[in-house]
Amino acid sequence: MTKATGWNLDNSYAELPDKFFSIIDPNPVVSPKLVVLNESVATSLGLNAEFLRDEDAVNVFAGNKLPEGGSSLAQAYAGHQFGYFNMLGDGRALMVGEQITPDGKRFDIQLKGSGRTPYSRGGDGRAALGPMLREYMVSEAMHALGIPTTRSLAVVTTGESIMRETALPGAIMTRVAASHLRVGTFEFASKWGTLDELKELADYSLKRHYPEVESDGNQYLNLLKKVIEQQAYLISKWQLVGFIHGVMNTDNMTISGETIDYGPCAFMDKYDPLTVFSSIDREGRYAYANQPRIAGWNLARFAETLLPLLHDEQEESVELAQEVLYGFSDLYHANYFRGMRSKLGLFNEEKEDQSLIEELLSLMTTYKADYTNTFRSLTLGEKEYSALFEAEDFKMWLNKWQERKARQSESIEESLQLMRNSNPAVIPRNHRVEEAIQAAENGDFSVLEKLHHVLSKPYDYLPEQEEYTQLPPETEGPYRTFCGT
Repeated sequence: MTKATGWNLDNSYAELPDKFFSIIDPNPVVSPKLVVLNESVATSLGLNAEFLRDEDAVNVFAGNKLPEGGSSLAQAYAGHQFGYFNMLGDGRALMVGEQITPDGKRFDIQLKGSGRTPYSRGGDGRAALGPMLREYMVSEAMHALGIPTTRSLAVVTTGESIMRETALPGAIMTRVAASHLRVGTFEFASKWGTLDELKELADYSLKRHYPEVESDGNQYLNLLKKVIEQQAYLISKWQLVGFIHGVMNTDNMTISGETIDYGPCAFMDKYDPLTVFSSIDREGRYAYANQPRIAGWNLARFAETLLPLLHDEQEESVELAQEVLYGFSDLYHANYFRGMRSKLGLFNEEKEDQSLIEELLSLMTTYKADYTNTFRSLTLGEKEYSALFEAEDFKMWLNKWQERKARQSESIEESLQLMRNSNPAVIPRNHRVEEAIQAAENGDFSVLEKLHHVLSKPYDYLPEQEEYTQLPPETEGPYRTFCGT
């Protein structure tokens, strides 16, 4: 089965000190059933999608058996959750190995919702079908949008019910990641490990993700620089599409720069920098506008863990780290405004571009304009029948924008193509995601399959996407998401 399926697993993480993980026995489920298989991910991993539908493969996805060469471990890590430090770890996840692809790349294969571990902290270690499908849909949409992200290979139902507020169908998702190394992994090593163990973790991270800087000067300072660069890019991409992660704890920030853990995440409809979706973020710590600042805060926590490796003298280490951390804001803003200029069809940079962009966003806030559809309408050259497009101050802004575009050497057609490549026609609108989840929970996966298909080509501006651009119906209260994943 393993040879036919294409599993080619390694377990390099298990070569780290035992402190960083626990070997655990799988927690079998009663009656697993494959409900989602991501064939494009399977192909990219060098797996045979046909054989992944077999009973043996489904049992692997369910945690009932391990593929040949597989492991069975839960990772230890810590993290600042809403600013407070806690010991954490994979409380409901099982690493089955690292798939080596035909082109030599390495990806973690993790089962999410696979049962209790030593880090479960009283939980049952299981997951419900709805949250697993949410992560599948949103992570795949993020990938299609060109945003670094973990991905989902499969979702299986377990044949068991789990108790939350009510009984829910159980499920397990197979997550694929460049790795699950987190800022929280380094916080764990810094708090409970020795200096040698911290160094071993840093060396492993360099070798796995940034081998080009492994022996270049101060390699641990270079590790910090690389992670800062990756996160500055990632967060700018979030902001450019109106994505709100919802729970930017340090254990949810990866060293690789991938988006991870799609719990209370969602996409903005009307533009409001203070938007919060998470039911537990009562103070707005992780609101849309705060995401860049929180990323900087998380990176400072990462830098603190590396201080013993940066220099023999503490004071010198702090100065080195601070100098690099100060660059995060500039890197983020450079990425963000470059992206915003592309959204407006601007190839070159002019001094007044930032004020032009900020004026548009201010108008969108004032008139409660939909974020995605505003840029979509500008791209299509269509007038929306909305308060924004009827407003005189917005019409004045349009004139300034047209004058700005006229000053660049690129043609109107080139500018339009840049906008089409930068402004998605569709996003996973929250009401559409909920609609797909509810149908799937009732046994109908066709709604989810159609949504996934529509979201797979967000920049194509296809007629079939039209209905998915429609706004949600008005509700009495704001949309709320929950940490079900």
